[in-house]
Amino acid sequence: MRIGIPRETKTLEGRVALVPAACADLVRRGHEVWIEKDAGIKSGFSDDEYTALGVKIAADAAALYEKAELVVKVKEPIEGDLKHLRKDHLLFCYLHLAAEPVLTRKLLDIGLTGVAFETVELDNGDLPLLTPMSIVAGRIAVQVGAHYLHQPMGGKGKLLGGLPSTERGKVVVLGAGAAGGNSAALAASSGANVVVFEKRQDRMAQMMALGPNVTALYPYEDAVARELRDADLVIGAVLVTGAKAPHVVSREMIKGMQKGSVLVDISVDQGGCFETTRPTTWKEPTYVEEGVIHFAVTNMPGAVPQTSSQAICASILPWVQKLASGNWRDNQALVRGINVEGGQIVHPALKDMAV
Repeated sequence: MRIGIPRETKTLEGRVALVPAACADLVRRGHEVWIEKDAGIKSGFSDDEYTALGVKIAADAAALYEKAELVVKVKEPIEGDLKHLRKDHLLFCYLHLAAEPVLTRKLLDIGLTGVAFETVELDNGDLPLLTPMSIVAGRIAVQVGAHYLHQPMGGKGKLLGGLPSTERGKVVVLGAGAAGGNSAALAASSGANVVVFEKRQDRMAQMMALGPNVTALYPYEDAVARELRDADLVIGAVLVTGAKAPHVVSREMIKGMQKGSVLVDISVDQGGCFETTRPTTWKEPTYVEEGVIHFAVTNMPGAVPQTSSQAICASILPWVQKLASGNWRDNQALVRGINVEGGQIVHPALKDMAV
Protein backbone atom coordinates (compact mmCIF):
# COMPACT_ATOMS: atom_id res chain seq x y z
CA MET A 1 0.00 0.00 0.00
CA ARG A 2 1.11 3.58 -0.59
CA ILE A 3 1.28 5.35 2.77
CA GLY A 4 1.48 9.15 2.91
CA ILE A 5 2.65 11.27 5.85
CA PRO A 6 1.80 14.95 5.32
CA ARG A 7 3.37 17.90 7.09
CA GLU A 8 1.15 19.11 9.92
CA THR A 9 -0.35 22.54 9.27
CA LYS A 10 -2.14 23.39 12.53
CA THR A 11 -0.77 26.55 14.21
CA LEU A 12 2.68 25.85 15.73
CA GLU A 13 2.16 22.10 15.44
CA GLY A 14 5.51 20.33 15.35
CA ARG A 15 4.67 16.62 15.46
CA VAL A 16 5.07 14.05 12.70
CA ALA A 17 2.94 10.89 12.67
CA LEU A 18 5.70 8.39 11.84
CA VAL A 19 9.38 8.68 12.73
CA PRO A 20 12.06 7.30 10.36
CA ALA A 21 12.49 3.97 12.16
CA ALA A 22 8.76 3.26 11.89
CA CYS A 23 8.77 4.09 8.19
CA ALA A 24 11.68 1.70 7.71
CA ASP A 25 9.57 -1.07 9.25
CA LEU A 26 6.76 -0.37 6.79
CA VAL A 27 9.16 -0.30 3.84
CA ARG A 28 10.58 -3.67 4.88
CA ARG A 29 7.03 -5.05 4.81
CA GLY A 30 6.76 -4.05 1.17
CA HIS A 31 4.80 -0.81 1.49
CA GLU A 32 5.64 2.37 -0.40
CA VAL A 33 6.04 5.20 2.11
CA TRP A 34 5.91 8.86 1.13
CA ILE A 35 6.48 11.85 3.39
CA GLU A 36 5.97 15.50 2.58
CA LYS A 37 9.15 17.56 2.41
CA ASP A 38 10.32 18.76 5.86
CA ALA A 39 7.39 17.09 7.66
CA GLY A 40 9.72 15.77 10.37
CA ILE A 41 11.98 18.80 10.83
CA LYS A 42 10.29 20.24 13.95
CA SER A 43 10.41 16.82 15.58
CA GLY A 44 14.14 16.56 14.91
CA PHE A 45 14.00 14.28 11.83
CA SER A 46 15.49 15.43 8.52
CA ASP A 47 14.38 14.34 5.07
CA ASP A 48 17.75 12.62 4.67
CA GLU A 49 17.03 10.37 7.63
CA TYR A 50 13.84 9.22 5.92
CA THR A 51 15.31 8.76 2.44
CA ALA A 52 18.22 6.73 3.85
CA LEU A 53 15.63 4.17 4.97
CA GLY A 54 13.79 3.95 1.67
CA VAL A 55 11.13 6.63 2.20
CA LYS A 56 10.22 8.81 -0.78
CA ILE A 57 9.89 12.61 -0.45
CA ALA A 58 6.89 14.45 -1.89
CA ALA A 59 7.66 18.05 -2.81
CA ASP A 60 4.44 19.45 -1.39
CA ALA A 61 1.04 18.53 0.05
CA ALA A 62 -0.59 18.12 -3.35
CA ALA A 63 2.03 15.61 -4.44
CA LEU A 64 1.84 13.75 -1.13
CA TYR A 65 -1.94 13.32 -1.15
CA GLU A 66 -1.86 12.38 -4.83
CA LYS A 67 0.48 9.47 -4.08
CA ALA A 68 -1.17 8.25 -0.88
CA GLU A 69 -3.83 5.60 -0.41
CA LEU A 70 -3.51 5.56 3.39
CA VAL A 71 -2.96 9.04 4.89
CA VAL A 72 -1.40 8.96 8.35
CA LYS A 73 -1.18 12.28 10.17
CA VAL A 74 -1.44 13.59 13.72
CA LYS A 75 -4.10 16.29 13.87
CA GLU A 76 -7.42 16.61 12.11
CA PRO A 77 -7.28 17.95 8.54
CA ILE A 78 -7.77 21.69 8.18
CA GLU A 79 -8.42 23.81 5.11
CA GLY A 80 -5.06 23.23 3.44
CA ASP A 81 -5.44 19.47 3.84
CA LEU A 82 -9.11 19.14 2.94
CA LYS A 83 -8.67 20.32 -0.64
CA HIS A 84 -6.33 17.38 -1.28
CA LEU A 85 -8.37 14.59 0.32
CA ARG A 86 -10.29 12.18 -1.94
CA LYS A 87 -13.08 9.68 -1.60
CA ASP A 88 -10.66 6.76 -1.99
CA HIS A 89 -8.41 7.93 0.84
CA LEU A 90 -8.23 6.04 4.12
CA LEU A 91 -7.49 8.73 6.72
CA PHE A 92 -5.92 7.77 10.06
CA CYS A 93 -5.39 10.57 12.60
CA TYR A 94 -6.96 12.38 15.55
CA LEU A 95 -10.32 13.74 14.37
CA HIS A 96 -12.29 14.88 17.47
CA LEU A 97 -15.37 15.35 15.29
CA ALA A 98 -17.83 15.77 18.16
CA ALA A 99 -16.64 19.36 18.52
CA GLU A 100 -16.21 19.96 14.77
CA PRO A 101 -19.53 19.82 12.87
CA VAL A 102 -18.12 21.85 9.96
CA LEU A 103 -15.18 19.49 9.51
CA THR A 104 -17.52 16.52 9.84
CA ARG A 105 -19.70 17.86 7.03
CA LYS A 106 -16.68 18.36 4.79
CA LEU A 107 -15.43 14.82 5.39
CA LEU A 108 -18.90 13.48 4.65
CA ASP A 109 -18.98 15.44 1.41
CA ILE A 110 -15.60 14.01 0.40
CA GLY A 111 -16.85 10.52 1.20
CA LEU A 112 -13.58 9.10 2.54
CA THR A 113 -13.12 6.59 5.34
CA GLY A 114 -11.88 8.29 8.50
CA VAL A 115 -10.53 6.21 11.39
CA ALA A 116 -9.82 8.36 14.45
CA PHE A 117 -6.97 7.61 16.83
CA GLU A 118 -9.11 8.63 19.80
CA THR A 119 -11.88 6.13 19.05
CA VAL A 120 -9.81 3.03 18.31
CA GLU A 121 -11.15 1.04 21.25
CA LEU A 122 -10.11 -2.30 22.70
CA ASP A 123 -12.63 -4.84 23.97
CA ASN A 124 -12.05 -3.68 27.55
CA GLY A 125 -12.79 -0.05 26.64
CA ASP A 126 -9.17 1.13 26.64
CA LEU A 127 -8.18 3.78 24.08
CA PRO A 128 -4.57 2.88 23.23
CA LEU A 129 -3.97 5.66 20.70
CA LEU A 130 -5.36 8.43 22.88
CA THR A 131 -3.35 7.47 25.96
CA PRO A 132 0.17 8.66 24.99
CA MET A 133 -0.92 12.16 24.04
CA SER A 134 -3.19 12.31 27.08
CA ILE A 135 -0.15 11.63 29.26
CA VAL A 136 1.79 14.42 27.55
CA ALA A 137 -1.13 16.86 27.78
CA GLY A 138 -1.65 16.02 31.44
CA ARG A 139 1.92 16.91 32.28
CA ILE A 140 1.96 20.02 30.12
CA ALA A 141 -1.22 21.21 31.85
CA VAL A 142 0.60 21.48 35.18
CA GLN A 143 3.64 23.13 33.61
CA VAL A 144 1.65 25.80 31.78
CA GLY A 145 -0.70 26.24 34.73
CA ALA A 146 2.23 26.94 37.04
CA HIS A 147 3.64 29.36 34.46
CA TYR A 148 0.43 31.36 34.12
CA LEU A 149 0.11 31.63 37.88
CA HIS A 150 3.18 33.87 37.73
CA GLN A 151 2.28 37.52 38.33
CA PRO A 152 3.95 38.80 35.11
CA MET A 153 1.65 36.45 33.17
CA GLY A 154 -1.42 37.87 34.88
CA GLY A 155 -1.67 35.18 37.55
CA LYS A 156 -2.12 35.58 41.27
CA GLY A 157 1.63 35.17 41.86
CA LYS A 158 1.64 31.86 43.67
CA LEU A 159 4.22 29.05 43.70
CA LEU A 160 2.38 25.75 43.53
CA GLY A 161 4.61 23.80 45.87
CA GLY A 162 5.03 26.56 48.45
CA LEU A 163 7.92 26.50 50.90
CA PRO A 164 8.39 26.77 54.68
CA SER A 165 6.40 29.73 56.05
CA THR A 166 4.04 29.86 53.03
CA GLU A 167 0.89 28.06 51.96
CA ARG A 168 1.03 25.35 49.35
CA GLY A 169 -0.82 25.96 46.12
CA LYS A 170 -4.04 24.08 45.45
CA VAL A 171 -4.70 22.15 42.24
CA VAL A 172 -8.10 20.70 41.34
CA VAL A 173 -8.16 18.01 38.64
CA LEU A 174 -11.39 16.88 36.99
CA GLY A 175 -10.99 13.30 35.81
CA ALA A 176 -8.35 10.72 36.71
CA GLY A 177 -7.76 8.96 33.39
CA ALA A 178 -4.43 9.16 31.57
CA ALA A 179 -4.51 12.96 31.29
CA GLY A 180 -5.95 13.85 34.68
CA GLY A 181 -3.96 11.16 36.46
CA ASN A 182 -0.69 12.50 35.08
CA SER A 183 -1.70 16.06 35.97
CA ALA A 184 -2.42 14.99 39.52
CA ALA A 185 0.84 13.06 39.82
CA LEU A 186 2.98 15.96 38.58
CA ALA A 187 1.12 18.53 40.72
CA ALA A 188 1.45 16.32 43.79
CA SER A 189 5.16 15.76 43.21
CA SER A 190 5.64 19.54 43.09
CA GLY A 191 4.29 19.76 46.64
CA ALA A 192 0.88 21.25 45.85
CA ASN A 193 -2.28 20.16 47.61
CA VAL A 194 -4.28 18.25 45.00
CA VAL A 195 -7.99 17.42 44.83
CA VAL A 196 -9.02 14.98 42.11
CA PHE A 197 -12.64 14.43 41.10
CA GLU A 198 -13.39 11.01 39.61
CA LYS A 199 -16.36 8.63 39.45
CA ARG A 200 -14.47 5.33 39.33
CA GLN A 201 -13.42 3.89 42.68
CA ASP A 202 -10.30 2.21 41.30
CA ARG A 203 -9.02 5.48 39.89
CA MET A 204 -9.80 7.32 43.12
CA ALA A 205 -7.71 4.75 44.97
CA GLN A 206 -4.85 5.28 42.52
CA MET A 207 -4.98 9.02 43.11
CA MET A 208 -5.00 8.66 46.90
CA ALA A 209 -1.94 6.43 46.60
CA LEU A 210 0.03 9.31 45.05
CA GLY A 211 0.63 10.78 48.50
CA PRO A 212 -0.87 12.41 51.58
CA ASN A 213 -1.30 15.71 49.73
CA VAL A 214 -3.85 14.15 47.31
CA THR A 215 -7.57 13.88 48.01
CA ALA A 216 -9.94 11.99 45.69
CA LEU A 217 -13.64 12.89 45.65
CA TYR A 218 -16.78 11.98 43.74
CA PRO A 219 -17.78 14.87 41.42
CA TYR A 220 -20.96 16.01 43.11
CA GLU A 221 -21.80 19.45 41.73
CA ASP A 222 -21.73 21.12 45.17
CA ALA A 223 -18.38 19.52 45.98
CA VAL A 224 -16.82 20.71 42.71
CA ALA A 225 -18.09 24.27 43.31
CA ARG A 226 -16.75 24.23 46.87
CA GLU A 227 -13.26 23.06 45.92
CA LEU A 228 -12.98 25.53 43.04
CA ARG A 229 -13.46 28.56 45.30
CA ASP A 230 -9.91 28.52 46.66
CA ALA A 231 -8.20 26.61 43.84
CA ASP A 232 -5.14 28.16 42.23
CA LEU A 233 -5.08 25.84 39.21
CA VAL A 234 -7.96 23.80 37.80
CA ILE A 235 -7.32 21.15 35.14
CA GLY A 236 -10.19 19.70 33.10
CA ALA A 237 -9.61 16.16 31.82
CA VAL A 238 -13.11 14.79 31.29
CA LEU A 239 -13.64 12.26 28.50
CA VAL A 240 -16.62 10.48 26.97
CA THR A 241 -15.28 8.33 24.13
CA GLY A 242 -15.97 9.99 20.78
CA ALA A 243 -18.59 12.35 22.24
CA LYS A 244 -18.61 16.01 23.18
CA ALA A 245 -17.27 16.60 26.68
CA PRO A 246 -19.89 17.51 29.29
CA HIS A 247 -19.66 20.90 31.03
CA VAL A 248 -18.80 19.97 34.60
CA VAL A 249 -17.76 23.51 35.56
CA SER A 250 -20.29 26.28 35.04
CA ARG A 251 -19.69 29.98 34.57
CA GLU A 252 -21.21 30.55 38.01
CA MET A 253 -18.58 28.29 39.57
CA ILE A 254 -15.83 30.22 37.79
CA LYS A 255 -17.29 33.51 39.04
CA GLY A 256 -16.72 32.20 42.55
CA MET A 257 -13.00 31.59 41.97
CA GLN A 258 -10.23 33.96 42.99
CA LYS A 259 -8.98 36.42 40.40
CA GLY A 260 -5.72 35.39 38.77
CA SER A 261 -6.40 31.68 39.13
CA VAL A 262 -5.82 29.46 36.09
CA LEU A 263 -7.99 26.97 34.21
CA VAL A 264 -6.44 24.50 31.77
CA ASP A 265 -8.94 22.54 29.67
CA ILE A 266 -7.36 19.40 28.25
CA SER A 267 -10.85 18.36 27.08
CA VAL A 268 -10.98 21.27 24.63
CA ASP A 269 -10.46 18.90 21.65
CA GLN A 270 -13.84 17.39 22.48
CA GLY A 271 -15.49 20.76 23.11
CA GLY A 272 -14.20 21.44 26.61
CA CYS A 273 -15.50 20.64 30.08
CA PHE A 274 -15.73 24.28 31.28
CA GLU A 275 -18.74 26.33 30.19
CA THR A 276 -16.39 29.23 29.43
CA THR A 277 -14.01 27.23 27.22
CA ARG A 278 -13.26 28.31 23.68
CA PRO A 279 -10.44 26.83 21.59
CA THR A 280 -7.09 28.64 21.44
CA THR A 281 -3.74 28.10 19.72
CA TRP A 282 -0.14 28.13 20.89
CA LYS A 283 0.18 31.51 19.16
CA GLU A 284 -2.53 33.02 21.40
CA PRO A 285 -2.97 30.41 24.13
CA THR A 286 -4.95 32.21 26.81
CA TYR A 287 -7.86 34.55 27.48
CA VAL A 288 -9.55 35.83 30.64
CA GLU A 289 -13.15 35.16 31.66
CA GLU A 290 -14.57 36.22 35.04
CA GLY A 291 -11.08 37.27 36.10
CA VAL A 292 -9.70 33.74 35.61
CA ILE A 293 -7.00 32.87 33.06
CA HIS A 294 -8.15 30.19 30.59
CA PHE A 295 -5.70 28.01 28.65
CA ALA A 296 -7.47 25.93 25.97
CA VAL A 297 -4.93 25.05 23.27
CA THR A 298 -6.29 22.28 21.05
CA ASN A 299 -2.91 20.67 20.32
CA MET A 300 -1.10 20.85 23.65
CA PRO A 301 1.34 17.95 22.93
CA GLY A 302 2.45 19.73 19.75
CA ALA A 303 4.61 21.98 21.94
CA VAL A 304 6.99 19.08 22.64
CA PRO A 305 7.14 17.42 19.21
CA GLN A 306 10.28 15.36 19.75
CA THR A 307 8.78 13.61 22.75
CA SER A 308 5.24 13.50 21.35
CA SER A 309 6.18 12.17 17.92
CA GLN A 310 8.19 9.33 19.41
CA ALA A 311 5.36 8.47 21.80
CA ILE A 312 2.55 8.59 19.28
CA CYS A 313 4.47 6.68 16.64
CA ALA A 314 5.21 3.82 19.04
CA SER A 315 1.48 3.56 19.71
CA ILE A 316 0.09 3.85 16.20
CA LEU A 317 2.63 1.81 14.21
CA PRO A 318 1.04 -1.62 14.87
CA TRP A 319 -2.32 -0.18 13.80
CA VAL A 320 -0.85 1.40 10.67
CA GLN A 321 0.56 -2.02 9.82
CA LYS A 322 -2.92 -3.53 10.20
CA LEU A 323 -4.56 -0.82 8.06
CA ALA A 324 -1.94 -1.23 5.36
CA SER A 325 -2.35 -5.02 5.29
CA GLY A 326 -5.71 -4.75 3.52
CA ASN A 327 -7.72 -6.96 5.89
CA TRP A 328 -8.03 -4.46 8.71
CA ARG A 329 -11.80 -4.75 8.98
CA ASP A 330 -11.28 -8.06 10.76
CA ASN A 331 -9.93 -6.00 13.66
CA GLN A 332 -12.81 -4.83 15.83
CA ALA A 333 -10.77 -2.13 17.59
CA LEU A 334 -10.12 -0.43 14.25
CA VAL A 335 -13.71 -0.91 13.11
CA ARG A 336 -14.84 0.85 16.32
CA GLY A 337 -12.49 3.66 15.35
CA ILE A 338 -14.31 4.48 12.11
CA ASN A 339 -15.97 7.89 12.45
CA VAL A 340 -17.13 8.53 8.87
CA GLU A 341 -17.31 6.42 5.74
CA GLY A 342 -18.93 6.77 2.34
CA GLY A 343 -20.62 10.03 3.24
CA GLN A 344 -22.17 8.61 6.41
CA ILE A 345 -21.49 9.12 10.13
CA VAL A 346 -20.52 5.72 11.54
CA HIS A 347 -19.42 6.15 15.16
CA PRO A 348 -22.37 5.88 17.60
CA ALA A 349 -21.23 8.87 19.67
CA LEU A 350 -21.57 11.10 16.59
CA LYS A 351 -24.92 9.86 15.31
CA ASP A 352 -26.92 12.75 16.77
CA MET A 353 -24.62 15.48 15.44
CA ALA A 354 -26.20 18.34 13.52
CA VAL A 355 -23.98 18.75 10.46
